Amino acid sequence: MIRRLRRKFILINMLLVLLVLLEVFGTVCITTTRQARMDTESALRMTIGKAADGRPPKLEIGGGKRMEQAFHSIPVFWVQLDEKGQIEEVYGDEVSVSDEALEQIVAEAVGSGAGSGELKEYGLRYLVQDSRGALQVAFAGTGSEREQLTRLLLTSAMVGAGALAAFGAISLFLSRWALRPVELAWEQQRRFVADASHELKTPLTVILANMGILLAHREDTVEKQSRWVENTQEEAVRMKKLVDDLLFLARSDDGKSAAVYSRFCLSDAVWSGALPFEPVAFEQGAELQSEIAPELFMTGDEGQLRRLTVILLDNACKYAGKGGKVTLRLWQEQEKILLSVNNTGDPIPAEAQKHLFERFYRADEARDRKQGGYGLGLAIAKSIVENHGGRIAVESDAKNGTTFTALFPTREEKKAR
Repeated sequence: MIRRLRRKFILINMLLVLLVLLEVFGTVCITTTRQARMDTESALRMTIGKAADGRPPKLEIGGGKRMEQAFHSIPVFWVQLDEKGQIEEVYGDEVSVSDEALEQIVAEAVGSGAGSGELKEYGLRYLVQDSRGALQVAFAGTGSEREQLTRLLLTSAMVGAGALAAFGAISLFLSRWALRPVELAWEQQRRFVADASHELKTPLTVILANMGILLAHREDTVEKQSRWVENTQEEAVRMKKLVDDLLFLARSDDGKSAAVYSRFCLSDAVWSGALPFEPVAFEQGAELQSEIAPELFMTGDEGQLRRLTVILLDNACKYAGKGGKVTLRLWQEQEKILLSVNNTGDPIPAEAQKHLFERFYRADEARDRKQGGYGLGLAIAKSIVENHGGRIAVESDAKNGTTFTALFPTREEKKAR
């Protein structure tokens, strides 16, 4: 899919570039052609005008006499007709033309009835002017126009081909760069669907197995089969929690999370999220300490921020270890509010830290599955923090343990969506 998208991107880009080049070169060619024609017509008018002031040296047709250069670079010659319309004299640039051809082109020019025009068969432009009852006809070759246009077309073709090749290479690079986020999103979505399917498959398999056992012993009472009923309920609850987490992430991605933003005391929300973990930490042989600054207010979803506290504390209590320590802190620095949870225990490898906030990622697969984790908690925590305009980070080493820190702005108040 990504390859097809990349090919379409390059094709569309090249077509757009081609259209732009055609428009530019077409405009240049048309403008140049018109200008060349105007130059030729100007040369014709200048020739007749100069001839009226003072006749140029006479050109003897067939005599081989070389003429002086005319008044401009375009080859021109001028024919003077007498009152009967017969050729009287011929003047102009170096010309080689037979009497028959000269009479033919003059007849066609005069017989056209137009003051100016083009004799395509002879490659000439003409201008007819009546002076005191006698006609004067000026001719100019169009060869220079054709040569100029031909050179321009060849130059345009070469420049266009080079430009298309260059833009092709650039488009290839840009397609990889521009579609990289799409490729990453596609890969994350594919992996997300695969992981979600796998996680849902496990409880469904257990539920179906339990139901099969129950159906195989229809005569037994519920009390005798309570083990399988309770196990089915546990798996159903776990599956419901997983589905709820997936829906929360999906709604957050779509910007449609059912959050209600209001002004509330964050200190109280963090306290209420931390209280249930005192017995949890005690059961796991860990010590929970809290340093929560009082009366810290912010605008946001109180329920989501309480859930953030629960996620970070639950994660810390799991990995603090026997005899470990969990420290919860909430404080304000200038215009920022910071929430951090630190736990002792084995540090998280640097490579794993890069992926901790990815969905379904587990630094320790076997340990997390045993403790019932799906690898969605930290992804939800990141989504909650970002929904409130903040950012979350992790630091972990053998000396200081693992610390998750969420930073929230206090000035930018989020409005209810």
